[in-house]
Amino acid sequence: MFDLIAHRYDLLNRLISLGIDQRWRRRTVAALELRPDQSVLDLATGTADLALQIVEREPSTQVVGVDPSPRMLAVAAQKIHAVAPAARIVLCTGDAQRLDFPDDSFDGITMGFGIRNVPDKPRALREMARVTRPKGRVAILELSQPRRGLLGPVARFHVHTVVPWFGAVLSGAREYRYLARSIAAFPHPDEFRALMTAAGLRVLRVDRLAFGAAHLYVAEPGEEA
Repeated sequence: MFDLIAHRYDLLNRLISLGIDQRWRRRTVAALELRPDQSVLDLATGTADLALQIVEREPSTQVVGVDPSPRMLAVAAQKIHAVAPAARIVLCTGDAQRLDFPDDSFDGITMGFGIRNVPDKPRALREMARVTRPKGRVAILELSQPRRGLLGPVARFHVHTVVPWFGAVLSGAREYRYLARSIAAFPHPDEFRALMTAAGLRVLRVDRLAFGAAHLYVAEPGEEA
């Protein structure tokens, strides 16, 4: 599915989110509290938006971007070459449920708009806890469906009606309708926080973004206090 929409993925994200998705990514990178010469694993790196923001914030960071979609990675490679050819970004195909890295490999992990697409979310979260060094940061950015507040019905209409239609028209791929279904099926923030805790991640905070249209989950390896 993501191979089919790779060529229009960035345009769709900007238009559908009115550009706010990039602000959310910057907040995700800031949550890592990067120091010079650290290493970050960017899961579901897609077209490398997060990876590029990481090296923009701290150029000495070594970033490994992993994604299951070869065409998304091809777009990412083109962007990196055009925007930051000297950046220390390595791209590779992979599965968040089965990471091919030793324990304690990275100082930080990011995952933007990807965890809801993982079939076995607890397994992926355990893998994140495994490969993150002690006191390292895990920052997961994910869309969610607002369930309360005056803007809730408007947001749900946008997600379930506007986004699928807009995405299908611009991308030419009917599979983009999957986005609405995946957001609706994603666990409530409290439930997802519990999943993270059960996987061995100590959740430091959960930030509610844009009236609940997205959430940023910030954690580190270890049990809850």
